[in-house]
Amino acid sequence: MNTTLIVFVVLYLVGTLALGVWAGTRIKNTSDFSLAGRSLPLAMVITTTFATWFGAETVMGIPARFVQGGLGAVVEDPFGAGMCLVLVGLFFAARLYRQNLLTIGDFFRNRYGKGVEVFCSSAIILSYLGWVAAQITALGLVFSVLTGGAMSENAGMIVGTLAVLIYVVIGGFLAVAWTDFIQMIVLVVGLSVIGVYAADLAGGADNVLALATQADLWKILPEAKFRDVAFFIAAATTMMFGSIPQQDVFQRVMSAKDEKTARNGAVIGGSCYILFAFMPMFIVAAAVVVMGQQALDIAKDDYQRLLPTFVLTKMPLVMQIFFFGALLSAIKSTSSATLLAPSTSFVENILRNLRPHMSDRQRLLATRLTIVVFAGLVLAYAMAMQGTSIYELVSSAYQITLVGAFVPLAVGLYWKRSTTQGAVASIVLGVGTWIFFLPQVTMLGEDFPGQLAGLLAALVGMITGSLAPQWMKSPHDTQRHLAGTTN
Repeated sequence: MNTTLIVFVVLYLVGTLALGVWAGTRIKNTSDFSLAGRSLPLAMVITTTFATWFGAETVMGIPARFVQGGLGAVVEDPFGAGMCLVLVGLFFAARLYRQNLLTIGDFFRNRYGKGVEVFCSSAIILSYLGWVAAQITALGLVFSVLTGGAMSENAGMIVGTLAVLIYVVIGGFLAVAWTDFIQMIVLVVGLSVIGVYAADLAGGADNVLALATQADLWKILPEAKFRDVAFFIAAATTMMFGSIPQQDVFQRVMSAKDEKTARNGAVIGGSCYILFAFMPMFIVAAAVVVMGQQALDIAKDDYQRLLPTFVLTKMPLVMQIFFFGALLSAIKSTSSATLLAPSTSFVENILRNLRPHMSDRQRLLATRLTIVVFAGLVLAYAMAMQGTSIYELVSSAYQITLVGAFVPLAVGLYWKRSTTQGAVASIVLGVGTWIFFLPQVTMLGEDFPGQLAGLLAALVGMITGSLAPQWMKSPHDTQRHLAGTTN
């Protein structure tokens, strides 16, 4: 156990807590707590959108999968995840920003009614279980590694959850934005320094790149077979489209001071994520050069420990401080916003339908209490799922929103003829098809990916449901009718 390293980590955690307390003094209402008062400049929108995905799986999950299967094994993340932010910036940010919404669920209510709002919000909230659990699992692993096993992974999960929970509950998204800004600077500097040192240990960057070329790790496209191509497309679209109707993505983009900043921040943040995600991959490839078969054995048996083991066994104390500062920055930046996002959605889009006359102060209190409850549920889920890889927890989180919420959002923004009936048909067909393809139900998912089948079915449901004779009343159609009457 390295006492000096642990002291630096504790000081870093205390510093972020202090920043959260400071941010809490600036919270005046629900908008401040949920969207930082829609006041963030471009630099902070870039860092907070960049931080959306740069979490545990980017540092510990993606690199090990890369050295095992090449770029084709990580098409879902970072490529799909990064492109999600780029697409949000290009096609969604400006249109949603103009509507002055507090949550993504508000769009579904205004466009399709309360039924669609509640279902989509519930799907979004459930999808966060796996995503946040992955970050909590990583925190437990980090604290266990740091203490040489003196602290169990379960105890590490509890400590890590409390460390994030306190500043989120006090400071809300304003605390998240400020800590993201600082933590992303720490992350970029820390991993860059580690990358240079890792290349030196490997005898130069040329040796690392030569290993990747020799092992055919640059290959990204699948074999020209229908099944392989279908699963490749499904992997790429799961996070690329499935994470677009997510509250944490919405919060980070909508916290911008204007729609131009929202658009540019998402595009730049997503592009930076894709590019910088190569740094952990490079470091792990360097670990294979330095450690040889030992690194491949760790990658095969417990790949989440490969990078921490490389740093702790092959690098001096200062590099260890840089690494664990960067790693904790990545995990905390992601877990903080993903604790806040589902809690905000629950209060604004589910609880308010049950208690419509809540004051702003009551909503703010309810949001803070919900964060605590959700954190407890996620902690329990993470402990129950212990042994499941971080990458799998993340990649499986977005299938439900892909098949149940993406099509109603995208089509609702761009097709004026889309209706509530179309949205309901889209949800029923999309989710129903996805469930039908699950291995617990049928074996069809072995030959064709269920999430892709669900996405196609959702699109068919939206089009046919909207064009068919209408049996459901749409808020959007009512608004258009009233506007026409007024004119």
